[in-house]
Amino acid sequence: MFNKIEKLSEAKFIEVFGNIFENANWIAKELYEQKPFKNFQDLSKKMIIIFETSDNLEKLKILNSHPDLADKTKIGSLTPDSNKEQNKAGLDQCTEKEFNKFKNLNSEYKNKFGFPFIFAVKGKKKLEILLNFKKRILSNKKDEFSEGVSQVVQIANLRLEELKNKFL
Repeated sequence: MFNKIEKLSEAKFIEVFGNIFENANWIAKELYEQKPFKNFQDLSKKMIIIFETSDNLEKLKILNSHPDLADKTKIGSLTPDSNKEQNKAGLDQCTEKEFNKFKNLNSEYKNKFGFPFIFAVKGKKKLEILLNFKKRILSNKKDEFSEGVSQVVQIANLRLEELKNKFL
């Protein structure tokens, strides 16, 4: 079954893997150039390494491509992956008060750190996300950049695992 992935054209490969890291087709393109892969685990590991070894400017671009959590004005414009992840966490079902809380935290966080709050929301609920948000907003920029990068890797691993289940 893994052969399905190996046989994908470059364009189709990029279409399938281009949003593992939010709107970062360049990672999928670089990954495609590393074919063949031993298995899905090898593919996944190589993809994570591409991100982790990129410079901080590229990492910051990816951090900045992530959407704000529970931004009801942008729910319709999220990537399919982000939309599904936020909806499963119940962020599309916030009360007006909760939406406003997220809106204020998103704004405060971006003003302080220069990139959006990133949290792997899969399997999480609104309260847990809000508590994490309130805790992390007290952090310093260096630590929060590292945490944002770590969260991006967690999101990528979750998305890769979901893709693996579709292909294998």
